[in-house]
Amino acid sequence: MNDYDQKNRELQIYFIRHGFTKGNEEGRYVGRTDESLSETGRNKLSEIVWNATYMTPNVILVSPMKRCIETAEIIFPGRKYTIVEDFRECDFGQFEYRNYSELNGSLEYQKFIDSNGMAGFPGGESPNLFRTRCQKAFLETLENLKACNEVKSVAYVVHGGTIMSILEAFSEPHRDYFNWQVKNGEGYCGKLFIEEKKIFSLKKLSDF
Repeated sequence: MNDYDQKNRELQIYFIRHGFTKGNEEGRYVGRTDESLSETGRNKLSEIVWNATYMTPNVILVSPMKRCIETAEIIFPGRKYTIVEDFRECDFGQFEYRNYSELNGSLEYQKFIDSNGMAGFPGGESPNLFRTRCQKAFLETLENLKACNEVKSVAYVVHGGTIMSILEAFSEPHRDYFNWQVKNGEGYCGKLFIEEKKIFSLKKLSDF
């Protein structure tokens, strides 16, 4: 590969949010809670596998949480994957594993809602620190990918917040954090220009 090709190197990139857990189905804040996929989550992922035969990444990068590991093993059976510790979901502190009906009436939760989520999670991880953590981890994976010229595509099997953090920072054209929300078991596909550290032509996987 010559210098020009290296500077303009393009990879296919996939972002996949893990399948449903029991907490997801109940609308809970599932952050540090390390729960497995629910039966519904597994069944829906099996449907995705049937429709996702076009996804043949050379590299698969996964959050350390059970729900992401199990998702990767269902979508890419028998494939090796690499755990990236800093792709784990945010720690929701006092809100962890609680849902709206349980938090409704709490002054701390109302403050959080009124701030559009930027007030942070009492006793938990700051939203800004969480986003920075995910973005830094993503850049570190790019450095590793640069060293592997044979890699043509990469898949990230992670959390909704992780995807939103990365795409907020590296999407082109830029869209804000909350514009990148994605349902469980769904995600995005795009073109990563590795030297520019930008992701173009993003589409939802459901559009394929």
